[in-house]
Amino acid sequence: MGEILGAWCDRCGEAVDTGTHPGCAAARALEPPRYCAHCRRRMKVQVLPVGWSAVCVEHGELRG
Repeated sequence: MGEILGAWCDRCGEAVDTGTHPGCAAARALEPPRYCAHCRRRMKVQVLPVGWSAVCVEHGELRG
């Protein structure tokens, strides 16, 4: 994920329009998202040897 898609940062959970989130952008290259970018809910994240999965109870699953 190279960019934030939605109203909320998928790493820190803050509003996207509060700034550029440089720390979040750098971490996103190595870490799975922690918050749903659509509703700001904390997601259930599982890191696997071959990738990761993150589940929002409202918007479903993401994989990477």
